[in-house]
Amino acid sequence: MAEFTSFPLPDTADILIVDDTPHNLRLLSSMLMRKGYKVRSVLSGEMALKASQVSPPDLVLLDINMPRMDGYEVCQRLKDSEVTQHIPVIFISALSDVVDKVKAFGVGGADYISKPFQFAEVLVRVEHQLHLLYLRRALEDQNKRLEQEIRDRILVEKALQASEAELMALFAAMNDMILVFNGEGVCQKVAPTKFNHDRFTANHAQNSYSLADFVNPDQVDEYLATIRTVLSSQQTTTIEYAFNSARLLLGESQALNPSETTPSTRWFSANISPLSQDLVIWVARDITASKEAEVALREEKARSEQLLLNILPAPIAQRLKNQTHTIADSFDNVTVIFADLVNFTQLSTELSSTELVEILNTIFSEFDYLAARHGLEKIKTIGDAYMAVAGLPNLCDDHAARVARMSLDLLDYVDQFNAETGQNFALRIGLNTGPVVAGVIGVTKFGYDLWGDTVNVASRMESQGQAGQIQVTQATYEHLRHEFHLEPRGEIAVKGKGNMHTYWLRRSPGE
Repeated sequence: MAEFTSFPLPDTADILIVDDTPHNLRLLSSMLMRKGYKVRSVLSGEMALKASQVSPPDLVLLDINMPRMDGYEVCQRLKDSEVTQHIPVIFISALSDVVDKVKAFGVGGADYISKPFQFAEVLVRVEHQLHLLYLRRALEDQNKRLEQEIRDRILVEKALQASEAELMALFAAMNDMILVFNGEGVCQKVAPTKFNHDRFTANHAQNSYSLADFVNPDQVDEYLATIRTVLSSQQTTTIEYAFNSARLLLGESQALNPSETTPSTRWFSANISPLSQDLVIWVARDITASKEAEVALREEKARSEQLLLNILPAPIAQRLKNQTHTIADSFDNVTVIFADLVNFTQLSTELSSTELVEILNTIFSEFDYLAARHGLEKIKTIGDAYMAVAGLPNLCDDHAARVARMSLDLLDYVDQFNAETGQNFALRIGLNTGPVVAGVIGVTKFGYDLWGDTVNVASRMESQGQAGQIQVTQATYEHLRHEFHLEPRGEIAVKGKGNMHTYWLRRSPGE
């Protein structure tokens, strides 16, 4: 991606600091004023909103945890106001969880700095946001000038009829690509603007250009049709297009290297207006910087959305973005699995913390893959235990069979892992089927979880099972008995439930 044009950052930039801790205000104010910035500081969100309305700052440094009105609400209200919606907001907070950052960006925050902060980091991020602010202002001014030039199109027509000296003086101050085409796409005139200077005179004789010199080959027919429509309707139209041409954008001081075969890609916004019954004037402006800024914004939004999808099931994440009230649902029939690594606690005393986490991450990453392959929703890991469910949030009739197939694959994977690494893990698995309640809890480090007797019994099936075995309840057995091989274990005493008849899920003979 090309670099943005550099704009000077005036020392008089106005920065508003919002923090209910006086010490933080004094520290940040002192450091920023030493850099020459104009600094205002307030102790509450209410004061920040009033100060911003009376005299909008260039940038806001905003704490999150404040009484009465937290930083999220302050930022949201700033973005809701036409006066303050364009002011960049940098959150500075001791909250460092990914969810806090996602929420900060979700209400319109431009950046996030975790406390305790380093002044060098604060200064760099402040200067970066001010740079983007001044770039946006410059682009807005540029757009206003383009609109004015469109309104003054009649002046261009008169200038084309004037003397060559007058044309040179008029166009020399413009930084646009200005061309005149006839209805066949032949270029009749290349105006001598700053943009065009030295780009179209070295290798072509006068009046030897065509539309193919200014757009990509696969766009020629499309834009030739656009020129003819403008001529027939005598109305102006605007198009945006990408053009891959290093030659077009390299001036005399930057000759194209003959060995360079990869063209540069630039974006243009062109106004095509009727100049007469037979000619149109094509005024194109380079908008590459604006397009790249849009792409960067979309990529940042996509990263934030992916963070949310890594925490919650996709349908729940979408609901969380669209609503603010509690998310809770009842499901009449799902199958829950608990899988626990036997011998892991003993191993934790023999390995370093790094080795331990790497082993657990390797195993549970494969569990995640198997859950996705069989259509289960991972709920969470609890130490060396893994919990998942089938039948929610998307309903399905074969939830028990999905969990059964995954359970058998889990046993096979652990055996394979032991053979490859020399470890001696065993997996104890418990399954149960029935109704549950599912929902999102908490405001920080929130998660999607399940509750109910079905979950408790599934956990008991695992904890009261045996290493290398899959223990299922009578309810799960009824769903599986026609498709899978199950052996009665008999009755066992289950805490809180009394005696229960359970089964072992086995691979069918010959598998």
